[in-house]
Amino acid sequence: MKMKTFLQRYTTHFVVIVAVLGMYWTTRLPVLGKMELRGLTGQFQFTPSALPELDHLERKSVRDVHPDLAHVSAWISAMGAAVALHDLDGDGLDNDLCYVDPRVDRVIVGPVPEQADRFAPFTLDPPASLHYDPKTMAPTGCVPGDYNEDGRIDVLVYYWGRPPVVFLNRGGDGLGPDRFAARDVAPGDQRWNTAALTTADVDGDGHVDLIVGNYFPDGARPLDADGENRETMQDSMSHACNGGRNRVLLWAGATSGDAPTLRYVDAGDVFDADVAQGWTLAIGAADLDGDLLPELYFSNDFGPDRLLHNRSEPGAVKFALLAGRKTITVPNSKVLGRDSFKGMGVDFGDMNGDGLLDIYVSNIAAEWALHESHFMWVSTGRPELMAEGVAPYVDQSEPMGLSRSGWGWESRLADFDNDGVLEAVQATGFVRGHTDRWPELHELALANDALVKAPASWFELRPGDDLSGHDPNCFFVKSANGRYHDIADELGLGGPMLTRGIATADVDGDGDLDMAMANQWASSVFYRNDAVQAGAFLGLRLLLPVAGTSAETTVVQAGLDPHAAGRPAIGATAAVCLPDGRTLVGQVDGGNGFAGVRSPRLHFGLGAVGATRMLEIELRWRDDRGGTHRQALQLRPGWHTVLLASAPSDTTADQGIEE
Repeated sequence: MKMKTFLQRYTTHFVVIVAVLGMYWTTRLPVLGKMELRGLTGQFQFTPSALPELDHLERKSVRDVHPDLAHVSAWISAMGAAVALHDLDGDGLDNDLCYVDPRVDRVIVGPVPEQADRFAPFTLDPPASLHYDPKTMAPTGCVPGDYNEDGRIDVLVYYWGRPPVVFLNRGGDGLGPDRFAARDVAPGDQRWNTAALTTADVDGDGHVDLIVGNYFPDGARPLDADGENRETMQDSMSHACNGGRNRVLLWAGATSGDAPTLRYVDAGDVFDADVAQGWTLAIGAADLDGDLLPELYFSNDFGPDRLLHNRSEPGAVKFALLAGRKTITVPNSKVLGRDSFKGMGVDFGDMNGDGLLDIYVSNIAAEWALHESHFMWVSTGRPELMAEGVAPYVDQSEPMGLSRSGWGWESRLADFDNDGVLEAVQATGFVRGHTDRWPELHELALANDALVKAPASWFELRPGDDLSGHDPNCFFVKSANGRYHDIADELGLGGPMLTRGIATADVDGDGDLDMAMANQWASSVFYRNDAVQAGAFLGLRLLLPVAGTSAETTVVQAGLDPHAAGRPAIGATAAVCLPDGRTLVGQVDGGNGFAGVRSPRLHFGLGAVGATRMLEIELRWRDDRGGTHRQALQLRPGWHTVLLASAPSDTTADQGIEE
């Protein structure tokens, strides 16, 4: 009798173990055959080049940090690399780099490597008048944009240790540091520790605002090696809400000229406390319900991500917190707004062809270590549910093959071979060394929250220690069965790099997207796209009139006109109807993600569409008075510069463009 009971009990245990292992192994990414692999990789080819560097600057490999944090200096030093691609010199091409190199703790502006003769690289440094202290502050990202609406591209830089600074572009011949005038966006004596920043017209008044995501608490001095204050870490590994306050700064006016000005107003407490003080690492802003007001996605470390429905009016910012619907078959961590993962990236793209944007989010998904999951929040097709407080998204990362990789950072969606299907690129890796510290991190993760926030309770993580330091970056491509496969190694992109940011742009105007990757404590890299079998493309450079001017009609011209007077129409949307019945959608990006900023120009892969085929395109946008517009165009493949009308509002028109 006892033997029978023993066998029944342990047979049940054995069956459960086998079932769990079976589920694990059957859900792992299937191995591709050589022919299938060759079919996925054949249309992609990239040529790498190191980003320009300033050799006269002294390099370091770890930051000086507050004494309370000295034993975790490698952890505190694991962020800071960032990169953006834009047109700073006004030549019509997004061939200018702005990037942060933590080895020198400086913001560097330079040409893409293969156009190095255009101008000499230089740094953007805040002047002494802005009370910048390089011993206790460091740049963590840069977001190019036209902040004073004069038609020139400026550079906003954000920091650990102080509020952001905008370097306003005064124009003139050549491109160098004297061309830029530094201006505060908030009182410079405040202590912010910003990890992410994006721009969008939050309140619908027609002007671009700032959404600032802060990490360490306001007032914290993590980079002050002589600091006497007491420092603190997150107050939980799964629902921390003691981070720096996230802010919306509303545009309040600007001027241009030799002494340009710029003013923002803090919108105040527009977020609930647990939203405002999450440890935010990435921010996404996109119109998800079709009203031309951007919803916000906060990708948070140590706690739930937050999706906010925008219910603002000009001058009055208001958001409602959204959450996904829980079902009996879905765990909490796979329900939007209920996860406890370590969010570190966010991007938008239509992954299932329903004409609605989906949301791609990086977390930590390291096998045999901390195996959370990345997210692919796919729209359910019910955006109207946002009015009821529901996030109409379900996670499809596992069936799509995008749930697993490693310690993820930037997540980026783009069509690199112009076939009309988005690829997914992901930055990975944390701290590289020789001593594995995963066991100690596991211990910390199981500790009481009251201990976690005390730096003294943390294990040592110094130079030489390792946490996912050899993860390869990922380049996911969709196969015929609808599942994505990582082919980074086959393309020469997967070598271990501690990558943080990914920026994309067509830097040479040839119709395919190039990219740059910002690496921590190593040279950053530009990848020229040399795809030999790329399909046709449609590129849209959508502009709004500069301050003080207006356009009664929408004007379209072929190509990338360097003399076109306008500012990027951040938040404008485009829908492109393909001959096969599919509709491609995109929105002008104001800096979404973690540490990489793509070009604001819209790029659509068209596949086998002929060069003379006219395409139906619908544009929607807000003008500088907040008026909404809708216009239909007919355009052939190629690049087009479009100056959007600013009056009257609520217009609908058709325009055929014969070139």
